[in-house]
Amino acid sequence: MSRTRILVLGLAIVAALLAAYLAQGFLGAPPKSEVVEVNTAPVTDVLVALKDIQMGDKLGGGRAGWQAWPTNAVMPQMISRKSAPDAASKLEQARARVAIFEGEPIIEKKLVLPNQNGFMSAILPKGMRAISVRISEETGAGGFILPNDRVDVILTRKRDSGGVSTVDSETVVSDARVLAIDQTFRQDEETNQVVVAKRTATLELDPHQAEVVSMAETSGQLSLALRSIAENDGKALADVGPKLSEKYANTSTGQDLTVVRYGIAKRYSSHQ
Repeated sequence: MSRTRILVLGLAIVAALLAAYLAQGFLGAPPKSEVVEVNTAPVTDVLVALKDIQMGDKLGGGRAGWQAWPTNAVMPQMISRKSAPDAASKLEQARARVAIFEGEPIIEKKLVLPNQNGFMSAILPKGMRAISVRISEETGAGGFILPNDRVDVILTRKRDSGGVSTVDSETVVSDARVLAIDQTFRQDEETNQVVVAKRTATLELDPHQAEVVSMAETSGQLSLALRSIAENDGKALADVGPKLSEKYANTSTGQDLTVVRYGIAKRYSSHQ
């Protein structure tokens, strides 16, 4: 073998060994990790609307919750978790004075609490009225009627004619929602038990139904019959009461009402 071939073969072997060494160094070297520093602005949890809240809606039911908000953009009017950590639970019964849209921070000026003035008008649906009727323990289902229950309003009248007394009852309005119960308690002197004294119930009715109930109250005693919660299960709010009985539903708003007391008939008119 000539010297030239031996020299070429030697160079080839050296090059192969060098290539193998370099390849082993690249493959065996641990991967380099690049550290990227991200500058994050400080954030503060604030109470926001998680979905659109219409005027009069409650904040409960998953409509409001905490959301991170840039600290430098938090206004004093906003409700933060740092200043009021239990605000989400405390404001569940609060209602919106105006519409609050999804993602909008909630401020107290847009809310009305149950113990504040204006709460009743905030929970009334558009076109409805709140009217109070006098009830007692006997005429209010023994004190078991609570706000948001559904009741039937029953009118009981006693009539005297020719020395003969008759009593009749009829349902005036069915499936009316109870907005509030104003009740007081007293201690019975004989049994020393605490009993419910006279009170009023505030019902949600439309304007014509409110007029009918108001006039009916002057002609006799109104009683509330508690309805089962299962009767309206699965029904839309528009499909449930309140509904006037057939006798009153077919009358105009301004129809006169005749009241008989002690044998004397007196006519009441909504135009008077």
